[in-house]
Amino acid sequence: MYCIKCGTNNSDAANFCRKCGELMEPEDETQVAARNVGAVADVRAEYRSDTEKQVQTLPAVTDDETDPPIFAIGPTLMFVKIGYVLAAIGALLLVGILSMFSVSAWISILMGLLLFLIPAYYHLRAKLVRYSLTSTQIEVDSGLVGRTTRNIPLRRIQDVTVATSATQRLLGFGDLVIDNASELGGKVVLKNINSPKQYADLMLKQMRRLEGR
Repeated sequence: MYCIKCGTNNSDAANFCRKCGELMEPEDETQVAARNVGAVADVRAEYRSDTEKQVQTLPAVTDDETDPPIFAIGPTLMFVKIGYVLAAIGALLLVGILSMFSVSAWISILMGLLLFLIPAYYHLRAKLVRYSLTSTQIEVDSGLVGRTTRNIPLRRIQDVTVATSATQRLLGFGDLVIDNASELGGKVVLKNINSPKQYADLMLKQMRRLEGR
């Protein structure tokens, strides 16, 4: 039996509250029911609070997670690597020649290092281009400060062709030519891709999967 004044739990046979001394009166059914309803409400509020905390701690779902890329590639860096090797050879030769004319060593080294700017420029250009295939489209990203993204829906693609010259075939890379039937139309060329047939097969496989839905 609970004291109506301080709420202390007393035995059912007690006449006075053991804490505050208030005269104990038997609880009627209304008081018991009200106390039970209050207890249920407290439990529900605590459960709702715990549920809201769990929802708030769940990680946000981003677009990348809902449609992750099947592959993301860029133009081959084979020629860039060859350019760095040639620049190193050229720098050594230049330093040697300039030293024969009594040019300062620091100036010779500086001029030799300037040769690396040529392959570095083409390296940067290659890194600024990215080709991605998702489950529904092909994305072509290009640019450094001003980034441009072109999206080509797979359902609009009519055909994917691998085009390679004799040199490209020898070195193992080529171009992917995409026949685009979207509003802009025309062809989209993914240039200088390593193992182009492998990526063409992935595109065609994903296109067939969409058609079968």
